[in-house]
Amino acid sequence: MEALGGYPSKPSPRSRTLPVLLSLAVCLGSLYLLHSRLSRPRRLRDFYSFEVKDSRGRTVSLEKYRGKISLVVNVASHSEQTEENYRFLQELHRELGTAHFNVLAFPCGQYGHTEPGSSKEVEAFAKSNYGVTFPIFSKIKIMGSEAEPAFRYITDSVQRIPKWNFWKFLVNAEGQVLRFWRNEEPMDGIRQEATTLVREIILKKRHEL
Repeated sequence: MEALGGYPSKPSPRSRTLPVLLSLAVCLGSLYLLHSRLSRPRRLRDFYSFEVKDSRGRTVSLEKYRGKISLVVNVASHSEQTEENYRFLQELHRELGTAHFNVLAFPCGQYGHTEPGSSKEVEAFAKSNYGVTFPIFSKIKIMGSEAEPAFRYITDSVQRIPKWNFWKFLVNAEGQVLRFWRNEEPMDGIRQEATTLVREIILKKRHEL
């Protein structure tokens, strides 16, 4: 547009400032959305999505057990049921084999004074007394606000928190919790259900060949 006399008119300060403000607003909005997306906690959809600590405090990704059946157990060294359970769990772990199945043990000291030692001591006790070869992770809390997130996923899935040691939770190959057994329940059903799931995995792999 030209002013009177044929000379171009000067753009007003307001007309110059508005595009700058609009560009700044768009940039700030984009940065906010990016920050929100990055800072939002990642939703963990299954048990194998979690990381835990081993008996020496090293981080272990449970992703390494994906595709296998897991029996997750809260163990204790000085419970009235320690010997019976450790012997059964080791026998089952050996029978079904680590190619398709694992017992995953999580010591917990919240049930009386049945697990007073350190994580290393718990592991050494189980290995020396019962020949345990399945993984024993770091001592955790199951109850309260400091509950181990991986185990909280387990208890949230079944809407039950263990009331004592040696509750057992069956997790499928996709990391979903199928069912649980209390410490006083017979263990024969555990062997039967775990064996059935392992056979299904083996048959599925054969059909895929």
